[in-house]
Amino acid sequence: MPRKDSVQDAFVNALQLDGWVITHDPLTLKLRSRSVFVDLGAEKLLEAEKDGQKIAIEVKSFTGHSVLTEFYRAIGQYRIYTVALKKQYPDYQLFLAMPISAYELLEKELLGDSDYESAIQIKIIIFDTKKPYFIKWIV
Repeated sequence: MPRKDSVQDAFVNALQLDGWVITHDPLTLKLRSRSVFVDLGAEKLLEAEKDGQKIAIEVKSFTGHSVLTEFYRAIGQYRIYTVALKKQYPDYQLFLAMPISAYELLEKELLGDSDYESAIQIKIIIFDTKKPYFIKWIV
């Protein structure tokens, strides 16, 4: 079983306060003979549509030596999970969740450039680790 990221509890709290229900902790995906684990699966009932929105979230703290190097790894992980998720849970959308502090560092290095943002093509949830709310959803 994978180890929880250090900011995952703060993220789950914000997710639940925003009306999401955790459906998987973790969400297990099969890659041929191997299992991989997306940190969370969640569902939110959309009142107006009466249709549930489902997401899978990989939560990263980016607290290592290099935020940029950790982001490179997270992008690779995100791409692999996207393929497996489409096959096994096609109604789920994958997101990468990160603290605002990590996003701000990445924005200075990479994400502030629209060419990079469009080339990366990942969905991101930015959250505050000290307060239970989301800063921004990038889809």
